[in-house]
Amino acid sequence: MPAAPDAACPVLTLAHGRQPETDLEVKRSHFLARAARTDTEAEARALIAEVRAEHPTARHHCSAFIIGVPGAQPVERSNDDGEPSGTAGQPILEVLRGTGLVGVSVVVTRYFGGTLLGTGGLVRAYSQAAAQALDAARRARLVTRYLWDVRVPVAEAGRLEAELRSVPRDVALAVEETVWGATHAVLMLSTDSPDADALTALLASVSQGTAVPQAAGSRLIEQPC
Repeated sequence: MPAAPDAACPVLTLAHGRQPETDLEVKRSHFLARAARTDTEAEARALIAEVRAEHPTARHHCSAFIIGVPGAQPVERSNDDGEPSGTAGQPILEVLRGTGLVGVSVVVTRYFGGTLLGTGGLVRAYSQAAAQALDAARRARLVTRYLWDVRVPVAEAGRLEAELRSVPRDVALAVEETVWGATHAVLMLSTDSPDADALTALLASVSQGTAVPQAAGSRLIEQPC
């Protein structure tokens, strides 16, 4: 799972789904690059294997990824895949670091064009290829929503749900779901803060003090940038 952000500082990442593949030509060598959302090391390595399978005749599939770890520093890895040490994977990783993105992998596939580029040329080419792929990719931010269960009598649930759905947008309250039982219903709410005070006061005002929120964890939602 990606690292959980706090509400004031969302994690920047890429949107789920296939991203564009870019093509950089340098002295007849082609550097095909793709960035992708990868929330775990396993997903990152699966992406590298997928790209390798799509381009089986290419000489090199160089890569880097940054994976968020809850409560710890992100995991960073890079691979030169046969290119001279430090000329491919590390430059890709440096470009990725510079974006501030987490939960992202970049794979750059090189089709050799017959002309040696030298170490400096390789660093520039892999850096530029990575930057092009990241610029072309659709970005997103991960925001924490805090979940609350509110148990109310069935006779009151419909009215309370309607009132809560009409709360002004600046309150940042959402009714996620209502689960109906024989005598009681549970309103599942979400807020952008773990502080229950404001929600408790709001519920008290619309239920004459009978509706009380119970913390029910949190989840990450993806929002486009």
